[in-house]
Amino acid sequence: MIVLHGAARDGQLLIWGESSETLQDVSTQPPRVGRKKLATAWLDAGPEALEKLAENARLLSGAAARNARSAIAWLPSLQGRALPSTALVGEGAATPDAPELMAWRVTVLAVTGETMLQALAACFGKRLLAPGVVIAVDLSYWTSALRFAAGLVMRGQFLPGVKLESETYMARWKAVAAGEDAEKLRVLAEAMPAAARALAWDGAASPAEPPQAALRGFLDAAVDALVRSRDRRISGIPESVHDRWIHALTTSSPAIAGDRAELQTLAAQAEQWQRPIQVSARAPFRLCFRLEEPEGESTDWRIAYLLQAARDPSLLIPASLAWGRDAGSLGKLGNDIAGIREHLLTSLGQAAAICPLVEASLREARPGGCVLDVEAAHQFLRQTAPALEQSGFGVMLPAWWTRHGAQARLTVRAHVKSPKAAGGTGLTLDAIVAFDWQAALGDEEMSRAELVALARLKTPLVKVRGKWVEVNAAEIEAALELMQKKSAGQTRVRDVVRMAFGAGDMAGSLDVDGVSATGWIGDLLGRLENTATLEELPPPEGFLGTLRPYQTRGYSWLRFLKQWGLGACLADDMGLGKTIQALALLQHEYRENPGAPVLLVCPMSVVGNWQKEAARFAPELPVLVHHGATRRRGDAFAGDAMRHAVVISSYALLHRDLDLFQPISWAGLILDEAQNIKNPETKQARAARALDCGYRLALTGTPVENNVQDLWSIMEFLNPGFLGGQAEFRKRFFVPIQVYGDSAAAARLRRVTAPFILRRLKTDKSVIADLPEKQEMKVFCTLTKEQVSLYEAVVKQATEAIESAEGISRKGLVLATLSKLKQVCNHPAQFLQDNSAIPGRSGKLARLGEMLEETLEVGDRSLIFTQFTGMGDLIRRHLQETFGVEVLYLHGGTPKAQRDRMVERFAAPDGPPIFLLSLKAGGTGLNLTSANHVFHFDRWWNPAVEDQATDRAFRIGQTRNVQVHKFLCVGTLEERIDEMIERKKDIAGRVVGAGEAWLTELSNAELKNLFALRKEALGE
Repeated sequence: MIVLHGAARDGQLLIWGESSETLQDVSTQPPRVGRKKLATAWLDAGPEALEKLAENARLLSGAAARNARSAIAWLPSLQGRALPSTALVGEGAATPDAPELMAWRVTVLAVTGETMLQALAACFGKRLLAPGVVIAVDLSYWTSALRFAAGLVMRGQFLPGVKLESETYMARWKAVAAGEDAEKLRVLAEAMPAAARALAWDGAASPAEPPQAALRGFLDAAVDALVRSRDRRISGIPESVHDRWIHALTTSSPAIAGDRAELQTLAAQAEQWQRPIQVSARAPFRLCFRLEEPEGESTDWRIAYLLQAARDPSLLIPASLAWGRDAGSLGKLGNDIAGIREHLLTSLGQAAAICPLVEASLREARPGGCVLDVEAAHQFLRQTAPALEQSGFGVMLPAWWTRHGAQARLTVRAHVKSPKAAGGTGLTLDAIVAFDWQAALGDEEMSRAELVALARLKTPLVKVRGKWVEVNAAEIEAALELMQKKSAGQTRVRDVVRMAFGAGDMAGSLDVDGVSATGWIGDLLGRLENTATLEELPPPEGFLGTLRPYQTRGYSWLRFLKQWGLGACLADDMGLGKTIQALALLQHEYRENPGAPVLLVCPMSVVGNWQKEAARFAPELPVLVHHGATRRRGDAFAGDAMRHAVVISSYALLHRDLDLFQPISWAGLILDEAQNIKNPETKQARAARALDCGYRLALTGTPVENNVQDLWSIMEFLNPGFLGGQAEFRKRFFVPIQVYGDSAAAARLRRVTAPFILRRLKTDKSVIADLPEKQEMKVFCTLTKEQVSLYEAVVKQATEAIESAEGISRKGLVLATLSKLKQVCNHPAQFLQDNSAIPGRSGKLARLGEMLEETLEVGDRSLIFTQFTGMGDLIRRHLQETFGVEVLYLHGGTPKAQRDRMVERFAAPDGPPIFLLSLKAGGTGLNLTSANHVFHFDRWWNPAVEDQATDRAFRIGQTRNVQVHKFLCVGTLEERIDEMIERKKDIAGRVVGAGEAWLTELSNAELKNLFALRKEALGE
């Protein structure tokens, strides 16, 4: 495990790695740094590991990843030992002593410019960079700082300058944070983790720069890199020093060539030019411009000049008061009245360069504002106001403008007329319908005659029914043209649905303000808008399960969307029964519309689960599992598939056997764990979109794992083209939401996708009321090829030995064989005890990871029980490297003090989300009600013992419903023993009361049947 840290120093980002292993011995290094002793850097990941990691994880590339150097990290230390930042890389020293800062030599990658942007972009929004590589909070902090820098660049809050670096004059862009940005800068600096400024170069006397200085240095470097990335170059060969300066500001090389004295003069000029703006940014107030509407019958607009206090933005003082003899009210801004007047004059002079109207007002003796006509007012709204705001001035605009902004445009609404359908025919999304357009300005509907009248006014701002609105001549003409094309007002119902939810573009450049419809189309749109209006349907005949009320609503919703040929994403929380709702739909289709089969694609780890659940809830369904080396090919597969209602296969085979799947016209295509197609460019995502099917259904507990781009991929599978192309989606949603946190864009995306995504959480009151206090479910997993091979070898060896053994020797052999087979089912590395690789070798561990991913996504807490201490070590290591979170592990060798500390930490609101326990050490005597999930990774085959372990979470003090997941490998002894216990539940306490001892009493023939491996056990 390596934890990546990041610190800023001298405008550079210094990346270093904290490792759980000793990778670098620096005992031969110089013994002192400044006045502090240099400690042995056992925490340092070392140059080789850091460089390899940076390049392989695409954090950096090329030479940048191979440019490691030494630095000093000032870290909290105890007893000559640096304390780990997280339990992921080690336990802290158990001592009450206060730690001290000590100097440690570490290996760093120092990055600047484009390389720094690339590195931080790779870390953005992530907890893990790669398996086993965790992004620390201090490195994550600099991604937030980069986002702030990007905002400054977008708002034009930067200035060009000249900086002397290592005896070379450099052209640099500098960040300017004024007004609200200054306050955001202060808050961001206060939030800086100590580790984010903990590095220094050899010989530095102090541990760190102050937070403000470190942040400002980073922001200047980030802004410089961001502005240069625009690549705005000047043409021609620069001759004068000023031209060379401009050229250096727009290229990747910031060095300015020229005479040193000439460059020194340039630097002084640039500093003098910046000073007024920098002083303005630090002033206790700023100049504001307020646009005021005409009063009464007047047609004159006015801009008022105001002074706004920096610390109290609500305090506004008319600038005209500064010129009078009685300037007492200015005292609220400070005692230096003369300084305030001087700064006001300076600010007005700077504003005059942007707004000529301000320049004209300066001819007055006491300038307090200026008068303008309607055209000038519109120009101020559209052009001057943004320019003044970007220059650091305050701008106050009328509420009708700020409320709508660029959205206060002419909009159109489509009025759709539902065609009559004889006998219910023709009610499809491909039906052709007629519609016409209705225009509106703001909230006011406009007739065609009114639009014509507005077009004749030829003025950008008009008063419509007592309200000022902006009008655009081109948009009015476009609306008139749209309204005149009545004959062209026809489209498919499918496009009407897209338009109704903001995904259509039928009105060209005009904004579409929804759709109004009557008849069956209006009913369709209403039910898509509000799923609560859907009729709740009874479970289909032949379905043996009992649907809870929220599951009935989900099943009814699935049938409704399927009826209209719309893809559906069922995104319920884990444990709420996505599988049973989908099986109810499959049973209904099998009864009502027999014929073509449905293809169900899922991770190999849950193929067995689907088999078992289908047999339990819908036993009528003929199910074919398509996997393994013996799976059918060619015409044999097609014929076999057509004889079944459901064909279950895996994502790995989806693209590998695409030539088998593609010729079949599937009745439906269901993707379970649909986050597997979150990357639209993968082979499996392309294959899913390429199949011909009647309806599409996606099941996932995490519809958005990394970013909203995941949602585009799932929606493109469900309803192709509904969200437009990838480029359009990135422009409309991805960049505004992910980069700038645009809440309006997020709301638009929710509205567009809401009809097709049903997401219920266990925290919903309507769902909680439907749930029992404890849900127990079996999780059926498959084996990997390696597990199958080991399993068969153990069975072969054991069968021969048991047949020739008797008495106590036979019992011992049986128990040893049971233990070996359970270890094989758990993980080959546990059975082999060879410290080999963990990922990709166990169906059980793969399924555990998939389920924990969902619990972590929604903030749930989990207990994991295993009876093997060695398996606990494997699970802990794997989960920490997979998810980058600490996993507590309590076993028989855990001292009492450490055990108590673990329980206390798990109970804390911000404690680790996963607690791993050995069944013997943690199965009794603990109160762990923070958890609402319990995983039995391997079974003890004693219901009473398992219930005792479950009761660590399901006990007095538990305020949430508890979900219990019991893992089993299909086709193995685990499934058979479970079946035996289920048949004897009434006497289970007597039969299995002594753990697994009762199994030793089985005959050789019974044991042979128990151990035998069935073909459904194999995954891939």
